Amino acid sequence: MTYDNTLKYLVEQYPEDFIRYLLASEATDIQILKTELNQEPIRADSVTFLQTANQILHLEFQTLPASTPPLPLRMLDYWVRLYRQYNCDIEQVVIFLKPTNSEAVFVDQFTSRNTTHRYRVIRIWEQDPEPLLASPGLLPLATLARTDSPENLLQQVAVRVSMIEESATKQSISVCTQLLAGLVFEPELIRQFLRREDMRESTIYQEILQEGLQEGIEQGRQSQLRLVMRLLTRHLGSINSQLQSRLQELSLTQLEDLGEVLLDFASEADLMNWLNTIES
Repeated sequence: MTYDNTLKYLVEQYPEDFIRYLLASEATDIQILKTELNQEPIRADSVTFLQTANQILHLEFQTLPASTPPLPLRMLDYWVRLYRQYNCDIEQVVIFLKPTNSEAVFVDQFTSRNTTHRYRVIRIWEQDPEPLLASPGLLPLATLARTDSPENLLQQVAVRVSMIEESATKQSISVCTQLLAGLVFEPELIRQFLRREDMRESTIYQEILQEGLQEGIEQGRQSQLRLVMRLLTRHLGSINSQLQSRLQELSLTQLEDLGEVLLDFASEADLMNWLNTIES
């Protein structure tokens, strides 16, 4: 989860760097579109939509090729939703971060009997590190790029980080670099070139950890909600939409409490009385 939030932070803080690298164009008027397109929980490491004047860049990172639903289907699904809502050109790019020989990282299209949908795939470990070394927002990714000498590449990245003049930016990029480098480097080697103190001192590191914690809590809440809904439906039958909406608002603790008492309910009226009690 830390990798996910690190990548999300980098893209949202340095969207120009990613557009320049992936689209080979300059853009200043960039809008970050929130992922409200999600209609159901989807396992994705990091998804970001960047909108420029006439195009949307759908950028997706994956540490591992496994995906539910399968990645090609998910890319088609996102394209349809984006095109329906914005009706503009959409460039979709999947970046795989961790070296693997899995055939899944070479798949760049969805194919069915009468439908084919293509998207770009980048295996970061095959990429020239020079373009990544040229922009602050891409420096953390440079640690994962192609090299015959990983230690020398890590040292190069550390030197570029040290050359960033603005201290807060330098600290944040150092933290993100250390976090992503952890995908391929041992901690001892990372500490040789990058200041470990940046991790402890950086507010962004604490924010990334906190976001990961909150996402974990929300995933747990959604899982508990699904369990409670199944139990209620099995015990009481179909639950009306108004009560379902109220259940959606319950916290994880409240859902756990409900899970302990719901078998005592004889009807929807008992569930409504319980909800009224905790809301009063």
